[in-house]
Amino acid sequence: MEREMCVALAELLPRLRRFGVALTGSIADADELVQDACERAIRRAGQLRDGARLDAWLYGIMRNRWMDEVRWRRIRRHEDIEAASEVPGEDGQRMSDARMTLDAVRRAMAGLPEEQRAVLILVCVDGLSYKEAANVLGVAIGTVMSRLSRGRRALHAVLAERGPADEARRIDPPILQRASASH
Repeated sequence: MEREMCVALAELLPRLRRFGVALTGSIADADELVQDACERAIRRAGQLRDGARLDAWLYGIMRNRWMDEVRWRRIRRHEDIEAASEVPGEDGQRMSDARMTLDAVRRAMAGLPEEQRAVLILVCVDGLSYKEAANVLGVAIGTVMSRLSRGRRALHAVLAERGPADEARRIDPPILQRASASH
C-alpha cells in the first residue's frame, strides 16, 4: 500500500506543485507545501476513504496547511509568482510568444484573490469538476461557480486590456472558458 501511494504521489507531483504555486504565489513555498502534504498523506494513508480521489484529498490537505501557514506567517516575505517563469523549452519566436503569454497570464493570476486563483487552477488547469473543487476547498458548488466566473472575467479583462499592439501577450478568451463546457 505504501509503495502504491508513493508511486501515485510521484505521478501527481507536477499537478500538486502547480496548485501549490497558485495558492502560495511562490515556488519555494509551493515546494515546501507539496512536501508537507505528501508526508502527511503517507503518514495518514489510512484516512483516505475508499473511492476518494487521491488528488482531491491532497489538494484539501494543501489548502488546509496553507491556511494554517498564512495565519501565523503574515510578516515573512516570499518570492513573487513571476519566479515561476523559468519554463524550459525550445528557442524561437513561437516559444518567445508563448512565454510572453504565459508570463502575462501568471501576472494576471497573481493579481487575483487567492480564492479565485485556487478555483481556476483546480477546474481549468487540473480538470476537477465543480463538485470536486467544492469538496477540496470546503465550499458550496455555487461558490465555486461564482469564484470561477469572477476569476475568468477578471483574468480576461486584465489580458484583454493589453490591446492589439501587444498581440503576443493576448490570450484567446475561449481558452479561459474551455473547462466550463465540460462541467
